[in-house]
Amino acid sequence: MSKRKGVSAEEKRNRMLQLFYEKKEFFQLKELEKLAPKEKGIIAQSVKDVVQSLVDDDMVDSEKIGTSIYFWAFPSKAKHTRKRQLSDLEEKLEITKKQLKKQKENLNQAQAGREDNPERIETLKELKNQKELNQQLLLDLQKYKDNDPDTFEKAKKEIELLKEGINRWTDNIFSLKSWCKNKFNIEESILEKQFGIPNDMDYVD
Repeated sequence: MSKRKGVSAEEKRNRMLQLFYEKKEFFQLKELEKLAPKEKGIIAQSVKDVVQSLVDDDMVDSEKIGTSIYFWAFPSKAKHTRKRQLSDLEEKLEITKKQLKKQKENLNQAQAGREDNPERIETLKELKNQKELNQQLLLDLQKYKDNDPDTFEKAKKEIELLKEGINRWTDNIFSLKSWCKNKFNIEESILEKQFGIPNDMDYVD
């Protein structure tokens, strides 16, 4: 007999939100601990942690009234929260685009100097960090693609422009590696190690 697969933390959060949206009521924790297992298959022992995580992420509201704490969430709040999260991600993307542009300018300046210029090495490291940040932002945006199509489409277009910029950046680095290799007769592996260039660096799809 196969072992029953447990419910993931994210699925529990989604089910708990649906419970709030469907009931449209105010609950105490002990009420949720009784209701959630029956309605949504969330074990009572995990209800507190699930609700608290939603409160921490501003998806569920809570308020202490007298000696009791009440929890509630309505679909309108979820929409507002998603829009705010998307707005935050777009702002981070814009900052990343500016940083990438600055790093490109720095690298262009560094190319005019010696191949072992410390500034160039630092620029390449920063470029790598910015690419990793961009990738994380892409993953974050993916989570909200079904929640706000118009906003997501706008962000996706900006991401495409950013990816084009990163790929141009990658072209510059490949060109720089080729130039150094031919100019100074240095092995490619030595260049990568000296300048901190990942040997698996490639274009962003």
